[in-house]
Amino acid sequence: MCAAEVRSLPEGVQRVAKALQDSGHPHAPVMLGDAARTAQQAADQLGIAVGQIAKSIIFRRKSDDAAVLVITSGDRRVDEKKVAALVGQGAGLGRADADFVKSRTGYSIGGVSPIAHVQPPVTLIDRELFRFDEIWAAAGHPHGVFKLRPQDLERLTGAPVADVVQQQAGI
Repeated sequence: MCAAEVRSLPEGVQRVAKALQDSGHPHAPVMLGDAARTAQQAADQLGIAVGQIAKSIIFRRKSDDAAVLVITSGDRRVDEKKVAALVGQGAGLGRADADFVKSRTGYSIGGVSPIAHVQPPVTLIDRELFRFDEIWAAAGHPHGVFKLRPQDLERLTGAPVADVVQQQAGI
């Protein structure tokens, strides 16, 4: 992606593109024709399984008001108790509203990238993402996504991989 192409992208996507380029990541952000505010919408547009979408969920840690980012597989639901046990510092987690998400990450809900936040969050990666060779994540805008492998997500975020999702029925 050339400099002129990057400058034509929304600001959040520009930040993600720069972070990916600076890290040597081989895939630049792609802008989809329609918004992909949900994992299902993104998967439908990309023609992939919903589990291949790395969705970014932001919580608010009550003890210090820190942003906690959980990057989870699109077909799984985060177990807040598991996350709180890993990063809660005793006070637990709360819901993060749109203003909190925007001020801490620089992104609006529906386009939160797992990288290039304005304030680095406490981050956990869902181990369920490792079921796939290829995944896609938001690139800082509801229309922006980028391709990566779960191992790339570990490298790009420096975050640990953990069991952070609710038990699936029948498992």
